[in-house]
Amino acid sequence: MIRTLPLPTRDRLAETILAALHDARARSELAALARGDAALAGAWLEDAARDGEALRARASRALRAMAKRPLKENDGGLDRALEDAALLFDAGLFFEVHELLEPHWHRASGDEREALQGLIQIAVGYQHLANGNDRGARSLLDEGTRRITGRVLAGRPLDTLAAGVRAAPDAEAPGSIPTFPRTA
Repeated sequence: MIRTLPLPTRDRLAETILAALHDARARSELAALARGDAALAGAWLEDAARDGEALRARASRALRAMAKRPLKENDGGLDRALEDAALLFDAGLFFEVHELLEPHWHRASGDEREALQGLIQIAVGYQHLANGNDRGARSLLDEGTRRITGRVLAGRPLDTLAAGVRAAPDAEAPGSIPTFPRTA
């Protein structure tokens, strides 16, 4: 798992990663960040000096996840957001999953809102694990699992994810983090 960066860098990079799912210029910027491109350093100078290696590592992970994925227009819909969330979640970019799904959670109601909240809690729980906050992580993972159990969201059954989260006593072990739900 990959730790998050300090807040200003984290937020700026997350914004770039999310934009890179749909925008060629953002994807080029992400590639430059992954390479540690000196020409881009001017725009990210303070962040690159302070957090350079972690910044490059997170940008590289995002870029690898997107390597075979063509740019797709962001239609603002939940289906596209869940497709994008699956890509990011499976790459270990849990903070970005939270950022991506949160606007949909704000607009949702009922079972959809409950399921989105559970997915967000699970993503944030794994990010807390990466940052060394085991107690907070376990609480979020347990609550998120409870919220998604027995639910289907936009054609994606969530029980497999819930069972995988419950079964993974040590999320640091390779392959122990379950994959994000796909459509049935």
